[in-house]
Amino acid sequence: MKSPLLEVENLTIRFRTENGVFDAVKNTSFSMAHGDSLAIVGESGSGKSVTALSLARLLPTPPAEFPNGRILFEGEDVLTMSEKKIRAIRGGGIAYVFQEPATSLNPVYTIHSQIAEGIRLHRPDVQDVSAEVAKWLGIVGIVDPEKRMHDYPHQLSGGMQQRAMIAMALSCRPKLLVADEPTTALDVTIQAQILAELRRLRAEFAMSLILITHNFGIIRGLCDRVAVMFRGEIVEAGDTETILANPSHPYTKALIACVPRLGAKQKRLHTIDYNWDTKS
Repeated sequence: MKSPLLEVENLTIRFRTENGVFDAVKNTSFSMAHGDSLAIVGESGSGKSVTALSLARLLPTPPAEFPNGRILFEGEDVLTMSEKKIRAIRGGGIAYVFQEPATSLNPVYTIHSQIAEGIRLHRPDVQDVSAEVAKWLGIVGIVDPEKRMHDYPHQLSGGMQQRAMIAMALSCRPKLLVADEPTTALDVTIQAQILAELRRLRAEFAMSLILITHNFGIIRGLCDRVAVMFRGEIVEAGDTETILANPSHPYTKALIACVPRLGAKQKRLHTIDYNWDTKS
C-alpha cells in the first residue's frame, strides 16, 4: 500500500466580506498517495482553486480563515507550519502551474532568472544552474533552450510561456504538482500538447499530480481519480473511468453533459440547477 503524501481532513475555508461570512470550502476531505493523480472538477466558484491554493498556504490570512480541518503533507500539518518550513514546501514539496502564464511570469526578468531562482533555493547542490535551466526547458519541449532561456516572457508564445512555467515548477523536483486550469488561455492545439506533456512528465518522474479543471473532457488518460466540487463541497469522488461511465450526482451528470461532442445534434446547451442539494 502506498504511503500518504497529502491528506486533507474536514477542511473549511472562510472569508469575511462586507456582506457577511462566506465559506468557500466546507468540510472537504481527500487524500493522495505518492504517485497518485487527482482531478478536482467543478465550474468557476465551486471552491476548487481556493482548495488548491490552501495546500501550500498561499491564501493570505486575512481575509482567508481556516476555522476547522487539517492539511497534512507527508504527515505534517501545513496550516501550523512555521514560515521557514512552509517556504521549503512551496516549490520544493508542492509546485504550481497556473492558468495564465503571462501574468504568473515576471515580465522584467528573463526565463533563466525566474527558473534559476527556484533551483538555487530548493536544490543548492546543483553546480551548473544555467545548464539545469536549459535541461528542463528542453525536457518540456522548448527548442533551442540555451538561447530561449535568455528571452523575456513577452518574447515567448502562450504555449511556450506555459511550458516555461511547467519547467519552472518541475526544476525544483516537487513531490506534488498542482496544475490549476493550465490550458485555459491556450488554443485547442496547444492545449492538447500541454496535456500530453503533463501526461508524459508525470509518467517519467513518478510525480503526484492534482489537476484543477472545469472540463471533464481533458481528464481521461491523465488523472486516475476525480473529485467533483459543487458549492464548496466534494459531492462525488472515485475512479475516473467509473465516474465518467456512471456518474451518480446530478451535478456530475450535468458537467459531463456540458462537454461538447462532435456530431451531436442537441441545439440547447445543458444548464446547471443551483437548487440541487450537495448531498443528493
